[in-house]
Amino acid sequence: MKKLKTNKFLKNLFLIFFIVSIVGCKKTPEKFTQERFLFGTYIQMIIYSDNKEKANSIMEKAFNEIVRIDNKYNSKNKNSLIYKLNNSEIEKIELDEEGKYIFNEIQKMYEVTDGMYDITIEPLLKLWGFGEEARKSVPSQKEIEEVKKNIDFSKVKIKDGILTKEKDIKIDTGSFLKGYALDRAKEILRENGITNGFISSISSIATINRKADGSLWKIGLQNPEDQNKRLGILEIENESIGVSGDYQTYVEISGKKYHHIMNKNTGYPINDKKMVVVISSSAFLADIYSTSFFGMTEEKIKNFSNENNVEFLIVKTDNSITKSKNFKI
Repeated sequence: MKKLKTNKFLKNLFLIFFIVSIVGCKKTPEKFTQERFLFGTYIQMIIYSDNKEKANSIMEKAFNEIVRIDNKYNSKNKNSLIYKLNNSEIEKIELDEEGKYIFNEIQKMYEVTDGMYDITIEPLLKLWGFGEEARKSVPSQKEIEEVKKNIDFSKVKIKDGILTKEKDIKIDTGSFLKGYALDRAKEILRENGITNGFISSISSIATINRKADGSLWKIGLQNPEDQNKRLGILEIENESIGVSGDYQTYVEISGKKYHHIMNKNTGYPINDKKMVVVISSSAFLADIYSTSFFGMTEEKIKNFSNENNVEFLIVKTDNSITKSKNFKI
């Protein structure tokens, strides 16, 4: 009996040693980073993997998905459906399931904002010089009234998978497409086994879970009053961020800055907010919401936030801050 007990003890000891050896040999995931210039900005991707070749291959697939979205929908890309719709005699296109999803969400926010979120704003942006030709003076009221005639998303119809627009209406994808591209890249990473990841196009961010070491992703928010300073730091996991600010894209006319988030009714940049930050489960929706909130009242923003599980922070023109209850900075 004594011999049996000794053998059993040795077997158990060997089993423990074997398990410890396996755990000890397990590779700690390495951090891999790539950056590409797409959508007119730098997009950074961070993932964790135990294999460099595999990591690079997966990131290549994710970046290729961003390129696909750019080529398919970007209104500034001459190969895209939207560019061709805007710049030819074509007045309608057939949408696949992806296209239906994108434009149905656009339609929802157009209605929620009573038409203030309007992706047919391009003529007004061009008038202010957000294109190839810079302006030397502020647009006249006559010029503004003239271009306002061609700004109206209600003239874009979506029925039975067909998107139709009136001749002089042009669609601008700048307020939402980067966010959608990041969402798709995130899904590609997930489908290929990535469990910890980060994708950023500066104003749009998507994350997969936490960092590999278990810590949260930390995002520094610029102070809209002074971009060399931080407003604070956000800590997130498996969430997305959309940021819209009056300091991001602007033109200078006679020494004064005019930003690109327009009030289509007045024809001038919206002047009661400096920055809107949105946290959502989707980078696509966070992008749409951050732009939409610029043109909404605080009460309406709060109600929408509560109903749609969205967190927000608003920096007003006087530098005061309003935020949702669970927005921690």
